[in-house]
Amino acid sequence: MTQSMSRAGNPYDNAPMERFYNTMKTEFIYHYTFETDEDLNQGVYEYVFDWYNHRRPHTFNGGRTPFEARHSN
Repeated sequence: MTQSMSRAGNPYDNAPMERFYNTMKTEFIYHYTFETDEDLNQGVYEYVFDWYNHRRPHTFNGGRTPFEARHSN
């Protein structure tokens, strides 16, 4: 087993997830109020698996969605 994290104080492995969480909070979480945990769970599921992966274009992928980028080979 190989450790995937960089040395202490150099959290470069976390950068992609930190960027995703920032985007999710900015585009989704801060715009809605959730009555229950179930509402929040359902909303996050729909954001990630429907909007973020299948409909939201990403500049890193040349304007394609992550789904399109993975399946364009």
